[in-house]
Amino acid sequence: MIGSLKGFVESVHEGGCVLDVGGVGYLVHCSRKTLDWLTAREGVQKLLVETRVSQDAITLFGFLDAQEREAFLALIEVKTVGPQKALVVLSGLTPNQLAQAIAAKERKRLSDVKGLGAATATRIVDEPAMQKWAIGRAMPDEDGVGAVAIAVPVVAGVEADAASALTNLGWKRPEAAAAVARAAKRLGEGATLNTLITEALKDMAPR
Repeated sequence: MIGSLKGFVESVHEGGCVLDVGGVGYLVHCSRKTLDWLTAREGVQKLLVETRVSQDAITLFGFLDAQEREAFLALIEVKTVGPQKALVVLSGLTPNQLAQAIAAKERKRLSDVKGLGAATATRIVDEPAMQKWAIGRAMPDEDGVGAVAIAVPVVAGVEADAASALTNLGWKRPEAAAAVARAAKRLGEGATLNTLITEALKDMAPR
């Protein structure tokens, strides 16, 4: 399987490019952001590649860096989100912006991506596997955007006990803490340990 390609960009078209590697032109599908990066540079370019094999074709998908490829691989595991739809997402959001939106459950931020739609955006945000992917990957932008939304909550008292209980059930600590914090916000002051755990589990359950 092809893991990366290094060569000259022969041509760029909507949805991909042809990369000339030693005289052989490889058709590589890319996000709009990666294509913009390619067209802004000259000389030999390197793309990380994910090879997808089907009955009808062998398709290559190219990525600017490991973060973009990782986000692509996470997205295509979501039901009804195939490779092309994943590229639509990555054309509108960087991997960090995507992680921010998912961690903060900002469905509208995803639905505003051209060509995605509200139903698919909701499915991506609510997918437990995507929540697990986003926690720990989202970082504040240089201007500080996203810093509050993605910060792992500091929990204490009954909330800390609830987070520990969820951790003992197999959830990662940052994800458990985030779910408990959201549950506590909905329930208000005076929430008991059992109600916090129950509400947090509802939040983390597959939809």
